[in-house]
Amino acid sequence: MKRIALTSVLALCAVAANASEDIADKYPQSELYDKPVEVIPHVFSAIGATAPPTYENSGHNNNLSFVLTGDGVVVINGGASARLAAALHDEIKAITDQPVKLVINENGQGHAMLGNSYWADLGVDILAHEDAIAAVEENGDFILQGMMRYNQDKAEGTRIALPNLSFSDSYSVEMGDVTLEVLHLGSAHGPGDTQVWIPQWGIVIAGDIAFHERMPPIFADTCTSCWIETFDGPFTALGATYVIPGHGHPTNMAQVTRYTSDYLKDLRAKIGQHIDDGGDLAGAYYVDQAAWAHLDTFEELATKNAGRVYEEMEWE
Repeated sequence: MKRIALTSVLALCAVAANASEDIADKYPQSELYDKPVEVIPHVFSAIGATAPPTYENSGHNNNLSFVLTGDGVVVINGGASARLAAALHDEIKAITDQPVKLVINENGQGHAMLGNSYWADLGVDILAHEDAIAAVEENGDFILQGMMRYNQDKAEGTRIALPNLSFSDSYSVEMGDVTLEVLHLGSAHGPGDTQVWIPQWGIVIAGDIAFHERMPPIFADTCTSCWIETFDGPFTALGATYVIPGHGHPTNMAQVTRYTSDYLKDLRAKIGQHIDDGGDLAGAYYVDQAAWAHLDTFEELATKNAGRVYEEMEWE
């Protein structure tokens, strides 16, 4: 099985260079940006665009994954709208007769949870970290309005539906032949970041703790030193062979380490030197990030990231 799985991952990595924000919808007959692929046996992912959410990509700019357990399907991410969730469900039903029994939101962002309403209407349990649920309670209406602006008619039927299950540190799902460990390993990209670890298969569905094809976005409330600590500590300690990141093609730990932890360390070092040299916020936006310019969303995020790290480090 591992030989087959490795071949699958390598094939996906070989086309990773095509994961460009300039590429049009790869699956025009569906609201999904791309058709789900089997990453390793029983684990599938519909790889989203590595661009910001748009009408053209239907908000499918993250990875929508699912696991066939033998006694039901576990879906990771509710999707950016009810219609996008329905499109994913259509693909699941074409692959298996197993019913969807659980949806896991990897965080409280729109592309993780706005499709919850579709799954809730089917009576499917929805699980999220308590901090992600709190973020949805506080910001859900604002996030929904933003999706409605870009998605227009494709927003039809979407409403805020809070998860009915929550956890603090970990939540074990035993279903069929599979045990999924749903984890919150520590502060990282945003509130309630969640990883789904399947130790028997060596695969982690990492969510937004891990990036490699698009630049990691740093939010105003992101603690980058905490993110590095969580990534280099308990996340790396999982020892995953296969990684499905929150965005971009399935890959391995070396790649997500290079483009997540190493990127954050590089940016913090540049900003730290800038501060030591007496530099101000205005100058911080222009620290050298050329080494990362090939990443998708670089133009949208690089200067914002630099400014936010300056504001974080100024008082460290």
